[in-house]
Amino acid sequence: MQFISVRDFRTSSAKIWRELPKEREMVITNNGKPIALLTPLTDRNLEENLSAIRQAQAIMALKQIQQQSIENGTDKMTLNEINDIISDTRKRRKK
Repeated sequence: MQFISVRDFRTSSAKIWRELPKEREMVITNNGKPIALLTPLTDRNLEENLSAIRQAQAIMALKQIQQQSIENGTDKMTLNEINDIISDTRKRRKK
């Protein structure tokens, strides 16, 4: 996988577009940190790629929520405790 700085992306975009199909994916970086992923697309695979990316993002978000739950200790809550919190929250919102 090739890493490309934002500066290189601006100054050498034509070269990058030519190399992208061969590289399969490229990571755009800003100050050495990844900020975007380039991947080649076609009319035929656009929807499939978007669906796969969205599914991967949803899985990553769920993992992050699960990790936060473990860190906060809320992963061991019972269904009754969860329902009590929901009920209390709804009561406060009505006021």
